[in-house]
Amino acid sequence: MLQTKGYAAQQAGAALEPFTFDRRGVGPKDILVQIHYCGVCHSDIHQARDEWGGSIFPMVPGHEIVGTVAQVGMEVKKFREGDRVGVGCFVDSCRTCVSCTKGLEQYCDTGMIFTYNGMDKDGEPTYGGYSNHIVVDENYVLNIPDGLSLEGVAPLLCAGITTYSPLRQWGVGKGHKLVVVGLGGLGHMAVKIGRALGAEVTVLSRSDRKRQDAERLGASDFASTSQAGTFTRLARTFDFVIDTVSAPHDLNAHLDLLKTDGTYILVGVPPESIPVNAFSLILRRRRLVGSLIGGIRETQEMLDFCGEHSLPSDVEVIPISQINDAYERVLQGDVRFRFVIDMASLENTL
Repeated sequence: MLQTKGYAAQQAGAALEPFTFDRRGVGPKDILVQIHYCGVCHSDIHQARDEWGGSIFPMVPGHEIVGTVAQVGMEVKKFREGDRVGVGCFVDSCRTCVSCTKGLEQYCDTGMIFTYNGMDKDGEPTYGGYSNHIVVDENYVLNIPDGLSLEGVAPLLCAGITTYSPLRQWGVGKGHKLVVVGLGGLGHMAVKIGRALGAEVTVLSRSDRKRQDAERLGASDFASTSQAGTFTRLARTFDFVIDTVSAPHDLNAHLDLLKTDGTYILVGVPPESIPVNAFSLILRRRRLVGSLIGGIRETQEMLDFCGEHSLPSDVEVIPISQINDAYERVLQGDVRFRFVIDMASLENTL
């Protein structure tokens, strides 16, 4: 067993605090990753506060993990000590179902094993990246391309793949008009990736506050939902909508942004169900689809794509001691565009 230092929520809604726990030892096919940075995802907050139900405590959040290989098992073939690596939202799956054999481990028929707030194959709880190291099977570890900073890569392991996967799946590219709803951790990567794929990108946000950010990120247009007439002006304009918003909003008004045969992609998860009027879909033969991260193969493809196009996340690096304040700032939309924890700061708190 490996004694590990981290930060944990001891119960739903509790402030995160220093926590020491044990990880399994390095097995024949395992890699010990020394964690340098871990991104802060909105889902960390949802789960630490048990807003989706089923949370396991104590909980060490964090599934946007980057670091270097500190030790490899005797049968490991893909990595060696010193390699720059990443670990995303899951650390294992059944490996034998139809989804897993297709490289779609995120849709594993028996359920992927989440990096944290899950149970491993031995029935032990999984703990995430708000910690100094993690042990993961080599088949669920990713290579980080040269040229991208570690801190800028961390959010790609969730926000990056969550937006890349559906944009690729539905063939967004040159000649298409794409509107990105919400300009946060997910939205800002959707803008960067959509533009790199060749689409003309518009950002739709609640106010004008992020207009300059949208332009800097590569959007060709920006619109505010608080401005009268926005939905009328933009009606039936876009081939694709990617909706990254986790707050309740009028889905039917947003669906009318699509042309005939347009595709509306949901990646945000509002806390409550949102009603959909059938006429919003059938009168223009529109599609309403959803998407959840990506498999290991596609996540590596995304990292390589972001490396080729120089697309790191825009981040604000914080010490672990500021994590509780960071959670509150995320809820207020006060971050450009993802917090990333410098895990070296953990040594100063324990």
